[in-house]
Amino acid sequence: MIPSVEESITFNLQNYHQLCEYLADQDKDLRTILDINGYPPMWTRENTFETLVHIILEQQVSLASALAALNKLKEKTQRIMPETVLLLTDEQMKACFVSRQKIGYIRGLAQEVKDKKILLEQFAKMSNNQVRQSLIGLKGIGNWTIDVYLMFALKRADIFPMGDLAASNALKSLKQLASSASKEEILKISEKWKPFRSIACMMLWHYYLSNIR
Repeated sequence: MIPSVEESITFNLQNYHQLCEYLADQDKDLRTILDINGYPPMWTRENTFETLVHIILEQQVSLASALAALNKLKEKTQRIMPETVLLLTDEQMKACFVSRQKIGYIRGLAQEVKDKKILLEQFAKMSNNQVRQSLIGLKGIGNWTIDVYLMFALKRADIFPMGDLAASNALKSLKQLASSASKEEILKISEKWKPFRSIACMMLWHYYLSNIR
């Protein structure tokens, strides 16, 4: 049975497995993931400045490298907040494994949050598009970063991050697509998982980590 409209907006611990089962009933390949690998973890994070910094650090590097940089920043600041980050020098941030480019991205975000131009605490009440429009103008924050934030921090149920290589590669493998399959082909398949594409994406990540990493 399809969950209610209200449940389709966000996911949580109470409906997560139900949504996985619903998708698996619609798609035999997703059913295979559950049968072989079990339910995917429900990857979530807090709706905080630190989470956005973490996702910026994850851009185009391994998850392990990003986490190492995040932990170094925590050691240096005690608590990753706009005010503490803005006190760090370039050299201090570089010593935390943060690239010159990402130093600029993180500082820019920190200033916007400090100046209350970005109000993270209001995001839970905003639509996906409103959140996207609030963040997309910031240097270094593109659609992939926003998609992951919507999924992880706000638990929005219908996001498919087209720029995510792990999800795309998992989908190609699962659906036996050519490695050269276009974004349009991938998008067309993901459309069939609406309105629960976030959960389908987590199933794909689970498949990727379990089988093809």
